[in-house]
Amino acid sequence: MSQKITELLQKYNLRPRKGLGQNFLVDPHHLGRIIEAAELTPEDVVLEIGPGPGTLTRLLVESARQVIAVELDAAMVNLLRQELGHHSNLALVQADILQVDLPALIGGTRRYKVVANLPYYITSAVLRHILETVPRPACVVVTVQKEVAQRIVASPGQMSLLAVSVQFYGRPTLVHRIPAGAFYPPPKVDSAVLRIDPYPTPRVEVADVEQFFRVVRAGFGKKRKQLRNALSAGLGRPPAQVEQILQAAGIDPRRRAETLSLEEWARLAAAIV
Repeated sequence: MSQKITELLQKYNLRPRKGLGQNFLVDPHHLGRIIEAAELTPEDVVLEIGPGPGTLTRLLVESARQVIAVELDAAMVNLLRQELGHHSNLALVQADILQVDLPALIGGTRRYKVVANLPYYITSAVLRHILETVPRPACVVVTVQKEVAQRIVASPGQMSLLAVSVQFYGRPTLVHRIPAGAFYPPPKVDSAVLRIDPYPTPRVEVADVEQFFRVVRAGFGKKRKQLRNALSAGLGRPPAQVEQILQAAGIDPRRRAETLSLEEWARLAAAIV
């Protein structure tokens, strides 16, 4: 398969651009596993991000009612138009996904799924963009770095800002691992297929989402510090005052951010006025 992709790229005088995180998944087995994980039906509308030369796109157009593929690289968009433009259910959009108005792109409140081999360097930003936008997708199935996937599905004790950001909006599941050799060119690390099933409403109820994440960011701002000191520095409040807030929320001031559950972050955010 890697030989076929090199021939395709040579046909258009292209080569993978490292600056755009272009590592193309070419192994048919793993491409098939992504399609399986998305549980696509002939009625589904799919948003694909960073389709590159279309190795996944080819399978998506065979499985879904409509595929909207957003690609930043103009040369890749040209390749896709030439190779896959005959598919009437494929819409190609040259754009930066982080600048795209998702509801306008998808068509208002239509139900859709996100299926993509994400460029690694924008993984966190893309997931936030997708999950924070209403309406949220029915499901998200993406290929990310294995370590990033493991961080996202972590439990209290190993939580991170990214884990809280994703788990606030949906339930993440690590589907399976993909070795680096399944890509062209091979990245330096293994990858994983991650599925996220968004909740109808956030997992924990908060009065102000921005305030919630402001507190969470402050807590993780000084990873190795106890919450008392991390929040003091991040929120600009005296340590003694922060200690009182933590105690009011039922949280030991000596704990660290990675040990807190989403419910505890919600209580903490509500206690800060």
